[in-house]
Amino acid sequence: MDKRAILQKFASYAPYVDTQMLEKAFDYSIKAHAEQARASGEDYFVHCLAVAESLLDWKMDLPTIAAGLLHDVIEDTSVTAEKLRQSFGEEIMRLVVALTKLDKVQFSSRDDAQAENWRRMILATAQDIRVIIIKLADRLHNMQTISYLPPDKIERIAHETLSLYAPLAHRLGMFEIKGYLEDLSFAVLHPEEHQDIEAKVLARLPAREAMLSEFRKMLEHALSKSDSPHRVLARTKNLYSIYMKMQRQKKPFEDIQDALGVRLITDTVADCYALLGLLHTHFQPVPDTFTDYIAHPKLNLYKSLHTTVIGPKGECIEVQIRTEDMHRTAEYGIAAHWRYKTGEASKDAHLEEKLNWLRQWIEWLQDLDSPREFLDSLKTDLDLYQVFVFTPLGDVKALVQDATPIDFAYAVHTDIGHSCVGARVNNKMVKLDTHLKSGDIVEILTKKNSTPKRDWLKVVKSARARSKIRRWLREKGIAA
Repeated sequence: MDKRAILQKFASYAPYVDTQMLEKAFDYSIKAHAEQARASGEDYFVHCLAVAESLLDWKMDLPTIAAGLLHDVIEDTSVTAEKLRQSFGEEIMRLVVALTKLDKVQFSSRDDAQAENWRRMILATAQDIRVIIIKLADRLHNMQTISYLPPDKIERIAHETLSLYAPLAHRLGMFEIKGYLEDLSFAVLHPEEHQDIEAKVLARLPAREAMLSEFRKMLEHALSKSDSPHRVLARTKNLYSIYMKMQRQKKPFEDIQDALGVRLITDTVADCYALLGLLHTHFQPVPDTFTDYIAHPKLNLYKSLHTTVIGPKGECIEVQIRTEDMHRTAEYGIAAHWRYKTGEASKDAHLEEKLNWLRQWIEWLQDLDSPREFLDSLKTDLDLYQVFVFTPLGDVKALVQDATPIDFAYAVHTDIGHSCVGARVNNKMVKLDTHLKSGDIVEILTKKNSTPKRDWLKVVKSARARSKIRRWLREKGIAA
């Protein structure tokens, strides 16, 4: 993609925005990286261009794409933050600075350097979510070209991608890039398993496509009399998610009952529920598989109706029903909320509200003392396998895997966490270090004047609980 193609692609969704700054960033990056090459031997600018292309695919705003083109100039060239500010202004400069790694000489180990760089980037993300979106585009291209690096570096980068970048993409609702990053890391870290599953998926593909084709015909016929506009998309699991399912269930590929997946995309929320009613009228629903993420969206903005029905030959078929807007959010997550509307560069009016959960989470992480502890807590809180636990009144709380009643207490309210003395799970008294499971009903027992215990820090799993306990201990002059 050359400069003209970039400008044309940007203009296709933002026709009223002056692209002069984008042209300038393109030329500036080429000049700054002129003497540099990548491990592949290609000009370094090829990487900057690839990052910008991903950001264009996600329809990001002009400052984000410009920062994508410039994201390595401070780190890898003689350009300073002040020079960048003079040429491109405060906004673009701040984005690039937030993406610039700290000098490793400042740290006693590579782990400490990595941890502190993550802390800086996450805290910058609290101020501007575009920082992490650019970083995800950067990491995607690095993973796509990772084979040119030394083996030890390949493994380290793939591990970091799988444990931090892919889960972060998931938390931001960017499921498409999450799947790409997982499969690219999977191919590096477990090449034999990756090849084996890929071959088996391809072998199973003709039969799956035949079943899906038959189901889609029946579905289209069932919905043909509906007034709700709709289109049908097939959905496939990425290879890493199949591998993880095999590990969790301790089953070989052949024994994994991986349901076929279909998406119904329509216009309005009312259409979603209308199509759900028709679907359940014509196909037998599988009990206990319906989930309403429209009425109760996930923290990462995801909305859809989920149900599983029995197909024409007895197979289970997962169906997700959503609007076009929900579908864009499901594919691109938070990035979708920078998409330009016709005639104006207007952002989602409710975006700030939707980012509150992220900012609150980052606030908890700031209370941690060491960079290493910060990184460990980040990995724990990014774990994809959450548990969903209920209060006695039926309110649901999403917690990290292996969360305890203390984590739950702090998720309900800080004061309840501080005064917690015991817990009932499903009407039975349990220890405070008990690991909670999805579906548990938890009642926290409190006592006036009771206070947090330092030993709780060894028990709790969530950044929120750890932050609240540490803050209380610090205020009381107790060493944590």
